Amino acid sequence: MFDNKLIVVRGGGDIATGTIHRLRSSGFRVIILEVEYPTSIRRQVSFSEAVYEGQIEIEGLVAVHVKDMASINSTLSNGNIPVLIDPDGLWIARLKPDIVIDGILAKRNIGTTKDMAALTVALGPGFTAGKDVDVVIETMRGHGLGRVIREGSAMADTGVPGSIAGYTKERVIHAPAKGTLRHVRHIGDIVEKGDLIALIGEGDAQVPVVATMDGIIRGLIQDGFPTNKGLKIADIDPRLQELKNCYTISDKARCIAGSVLEVVCFEISKSAYDLYRENRCVI
Repeated sequence: MFDNKLIVVRGGGDIATGTIHRLRSSGFRVIILEVEYPTSIRRQVSFSEAVYEGQIEIEGLVAVHVKDMASINSTLSNGNIPVLIDPDGLWIARLKPDIVIDGILAKRNIGTTKDMAALTVALGPGFTAGKDVDVVIETMRGHGLGRVIREGSAMADTGVPGSIAGYTKERVIHAPAKGTLRHVRHIGDIVEKGDLIALIGEGDAQVPVVATMDGIIRGLIQDGFPTNKGLKIADIDPRLQELKNCYTISDKARCIAGSVLEVVCFEISKSAYDLYRENRCVI
């Protein structure tokens, strides 16, 4: 029932990856549209990393960077997930998906519209359900996380990262300068506050990036990335016993994924029931 449905997901970062993984695991065919230089920092659990590495496996599913329709079809036939560079969503008109999901999490709508598919879903703030898209999913940590919104919008971005073990702003690191970033430490490394984790720039002009707290480097942007000052480039998890979290989809991403799957399954069931009532098919 599901394998004849095509879903296009705009964005392949860690939150979107939770949704992509759940949908593909449920039998849907899924295609990811990404930018040329993804800024995901939780790279070990972001299908966007296929853009850099050619392919990536996350919890048993493989995403492959593709460039044309033939490679899209062969990747889907192999049970894998194609990843296309298409920041403007131009492939959507050609692919004609049944469902489009905006998982960019840009905190604003950068081009997703209701007419892109029979069902359109957006993750997080910047969208109004019923106007920009059909359904919005709440992404703010807390009691409302994963709430299905069919009228209205998700909570506005506060600019404050969600709390992990009581830490919020201090666990996220932003680029202190503009320039090419080079890794000194890596995802999964244990660091102490003040430890050097990366350098930005070249030669004598290099600017150090240091750990803002004790913990595990859970996320670190791609080595060689041309950063701008203020860009989010790293994430530290204070829970030293949770090393596996660096390599597994987060609780937040799984919660949001469950809500998306609920919406998608409801729409498919509703469409099948409507056809049944019109005596055009047998269930």
